[in-house]
Amino acid sequence: MEMNSRLEQAGVKFLRILWCDNANVIRAKAAHISQLDDSFEGIGISAAQQALPVMYDAVATQSGLGPVGEALLKPDWSTLQILPYAPGHAQVIGDMLWESEPWEHCPRAYLREQLAHLANQGYTLNAAFENEFFLLKKVENGYEPADKTIYAATSSMNQHRDLILELCDALEKQGLEPEFYYAESGPGQQELSTRYREGMAAADQQIVFRETARGVAQNHGLVASFLPKILESAAGSGCHINLSLWQKDRNVMPDGTHPTGISETGRQFMAGIMHHLPALCALTIPSHNSYKRIRPHFWAGAYRSWGYGNREASLRVTKGSNGASRFEVKTADATANPYLALSAIIAAGLDGLAKGLELPPEVTVDPGHLALAERERLGASLLPQNLGEALEALANDSIILNSLGEARAKAYRAVRQMEWEALKDYSLEDEVKLLAERY
Repeated sequence: MEMNSRLEQAGVKFLRILWCDNANVIRAKAAHISQLDDSFEGIGISAAQQALPVMYDAVATQSGLGPVGEALLKPDWSTLQILPYAPGHAQVIGDMLWESEPWEHCPRAYLREQLAHLANQGYTLNAAFENEFFLLKKVENGYEPADKTIYAATSSMNQHRDLILELCDALEKQGLEPEFYYAESGPGQQELSTRYREGMAAADQQIVFRETARGVAQNHGLVASFLPKILESAAGSGCHINLSLWQKDRNVMPDGTHPTGISETGRQFMAGIMHHLPALCALTIPSHNSYKRIRPHFWAGAYRSWGYGNREASLRVTKGSNGASRFEVKTADATANPYLALSAIIAAGLDGLAKGLELPPEVTVDPGHLALAERERLGASLLPQNLGEALEALANDSIILNSLGEARAKAYRAVRQMEWEALKDYSLEDEVKLLAERY
């Protein structure tokens, strides 16, 4: 195989096949290069893998999954990368098959379905996951930030220069394009954005980014944690999902003749997302820790609202030369499985297109400062304030549940419900000790 020759020349001994489970833990099984002959189809994994919560390797009750049955983790060779931060290893992202067909629990199969539905309407989707993360030092009783700087501090850039340069180099070697970098507001917090990709590649890129940041940080004696809330008194980490709809080479979001600057297609798609946002929270901010960040006045999008350049709006729109160029879902963080989150967002947007939903008025201020009557006029309702409320909203949203499919929805809800019940009484300190290196 030509691939074998490439791997051998790079000194690769093990090929990791990655999957991302319902708890958004990135997992892998590895095949020795000697096993990669023409008959190699993938590696088997227990069906129970899609029923594991983040706390421990125990099957979530009521998930519909258990010790019986095995799925095939089949490599998508278009995602093959030799790992710059892990000499001797390469990785490829896997699809889950059951008896040679896409498995109903496979996150990538869900995204393919939603992208196909979008294509049937004549559109493609460009997306980028905008990552914030903390660099942490391990200490005797847990973790502490790797620096004590403030927003956009050049001292943080100087301190972490070698790490960030190595991270950028590793990302570029794997096909990602770094765009902007700065120290975020929290101690040890960093933000590095990468260029958008179309559809599936955008979600794959998020997996590569998280793996690479963690691998490079480990080589520097640090932990890169994507856990949303690390410190009670400091900013949390989001992972805004930037989106735009396209027809061939044309961005269909802008309409300079409309008062909003947004096309009818864009307005309806965004309106669908806003309509379903309470349920989407169970997939885009799906951890107990997420809701320590989603609070009014935290620039995290705690109210269902939209606006140009409004960092308190849950959908923030960016203006181009002829109106809106893209929008971002701010109620998102990196505890979200990128395939599930992006798929559910598309399903919500498609519902907006199908029903011709219209956006409520733009919110041009912090909605948390408005009187209740004014918020109601603008449709700026408070989003779920904990994971339990988000899971209840998902349970009552037939559109999002139907898009997930019965089996996937059952397993996903069981996993997140188990997490909610296990972690809802954890202190932030104990939660960070448990989860800092899992996300």
